[in-house]
Amino acid sequence: MSYRLVTVQERELWNEYVHACKMYDFYHTWYYHSLEKSGEPVLFVYQQEDCFIIFPLLRREIAGSIYCDFTSVYGYAGPISNVDFDSIDQQTMHRFIQAFLEFLEKEKTISVFCRLHPIINHDILVEKFGSLVDNGKTIAIDLNGTLEEQRGKYRRQFRSKIRQLREKGFYLKIADSKEEVKAFVKIYNENMARVQAEPYYYFDEFYFFNMLNSADFESSVLLLYFEDEVTSGAFVTFSNNIMQFHLAATNTKYLHEGPMKLLIDEATIVGRKNNMSFLHLGGGVGGNEDSLFEFKAGFSHKTLSFKTWRFVSNQKVYDQMVRSRLGNQAIQTDFFPLYREPNNF
Repeated sequence: MSYRLVTVQERELWNEYVHACKMYDFYHTWYYHSLEKSGEPVLFVYQQEDCFIIFPLLRREIAGSIYCDFTSVYGYAGPISNVDFDSIDQQTMHRFIQAFLEFLEKEKTISVFCRLHPIINHDILVEKFGSLVDNGKTIAIDLNGTLEEQRGKYRRQFRSKIRQLREKGFYLKIADSKEEVKAFVKIYNENMARVQAEPYYYFDEFYFFNMLNSADFESSVLLLYFEDEVTSGAFVTFSNNIMQFHLAATNTKYLHEGPMKLLIDEATIVGRKNNMSFLHLGGGVGGNEDSLFEFKAGFSHKTLSFKTWRFVSNQKVYDQMVRSRLGNQAIQTDFFPLYREPNNF
């Protein structure tokens, strides 16, 4: 066998591989995968001499069949390596693909879906088989220059608002008590209810406390206060040189003040203190260039491509399952795989 699998029962080995990679994020870690309930986490490992490529995935059974499919965790995942993808020779990439196809066949896999990481250059590997789909843009703030250079790229109105909020007495605090974390969770879920978010955008206290206690990566809850009241907050992670603005929300009472602008600016200072190279803000809802995307774009000119990778490993069975699920009707949808389409059309 030209590959090996690391299961969710092998925490140390999983993280040993991840932490040896050139570029990785908390989305790749064992702990983040262990939280998933939508599938069985597995780490595919291909190694050739001193070079290895790993691909964390979630295995899902397909009801009423002997088949399965694979997907990725919520967020930005994809394959990673201990060698920069630009430096991996074509022969090694080809052998990885052959090993991966061997794995998919053995598992009786129908399809694979993966949300790729906008900062990691693994596109050059997965574009060789399957299809890359452009799902919009994300925004990152470059922390490598000076703070003055960084702020010079903010939208002028944002700079003015940030200054006003500081003058009014809004200030940052890193949550250091259960009560503060619970206050953020309450604001976050109220925020999701206000915007009528899909169920998978909601997270309970258990999720946040376990993330904060994980030994696989560093994380914090940043809170922006006015006097003794939380006006906005964000759950951020620090992994490798990437700081993720993972989940954020504003207290409804303070929406008119726009405190998130100051919170993001303060977050960049925290990122610099932790030697991060980027603060990744993400994109719009569902990858759309909507009002959320436009807000984030007010902090940086650095836009990144958010792509998904889709691969059908058994076309015949895939087509049969799509017909069984949808019949012969022609539909306009970007959903993949189609046999899991929720019929929202």
